[in-house]
Amino acid sequence: MQQDTIVAAFLGLLEGLTEFIPVSSTGHLLLAGHFLGFDSPGRAFEVLIQLGAILAILGIYAGRLWRIFSSAPHDPKARRFIGAVLLAFLPAAAVGVLAHDIIKTVLFETPALIAVMLILGGIVLLFVDRIATRPRYAEVEDLPLRVAAGIGAIQCLAMVPGVSRSGATIVGALLMGASKRAAAEFSFFLSMPTMVGAFTYDLYKTGAVLDAAAWMNVAVGFTCAFVAAVFVVKWLLNYVSRRGYGLFAWWRIIVGIVALLGLSLVG
Repeated sequence: MQQDTIVAAFLGLLEGLTEFIPVSSTGHLLLAGHFLGFDSPGRAFEVLIQLGAILAILGIYAGRLWRIFSSAPHDPKARRFIGAVLLAFLPAAAVGVLAHDIIKTVLFETPALIAVMLILGGIVLLFVDRIATRPRYAEVEDLPLRVAAGIGAIQCLAMVPGVSRSGATIVGALLMGASKRAAAEFSFFLSMPTMVGAFTYDLYKTGAVLDAAAWMNVAVGFTCAFVAAVFVVKWLLNYVSRRGYGLFAWWRIIVGIVALLGLSLVG
């Protein structure tokens, strides 16, 4: 029990540190859990603790969210931005519901696939980050509905663990003309409905299989994810505005290669 709690705390910190950077938090959790022998009934732990990270970003963005929603009745730009986020959310919501069982029972249980997707995603991110394009949309509120819809469609690729939800949305936004800061911010805002929806649906589907010990692990992981995510979100925007996403691309590639080597040695 104590060992599982320690591992749950470690995985929670890992979730919070990786949720909002384009490295695939779920991929990291599943690979770490595999090598640490962590037993997650129904693979619910990896999804449910994400709510800790979401609460962190909701707290940080509370003031801005209030301004957007309070001004929406008389501000067309605010209404368009709310519509853009909801429009981008819909494709992933539909695919997540339809493919839930395949994702949890097949894709989540294939660590070699996760490692390969980390490497491939890192290569794509490295390439996109180095493309010398002049952004057409400097601020996140400037993204038009058609761009938001395209980002939402690309986000569906993140149903495969190792792709990265934030990575897919950031790459999509960059390719469609968003600045590096705007791409990261749109990923933040899109994560709110996406991850709350994933949490709610997964709780509905797998909540019954969780016993008291599993809920304790979720609570520990949730708390650690919240604390770690607060620090990451406050740091990330300034970093990517100055340095871009190359660091995260190389991290993905290195982790993927190490994971494949580990799988070949220990299975």
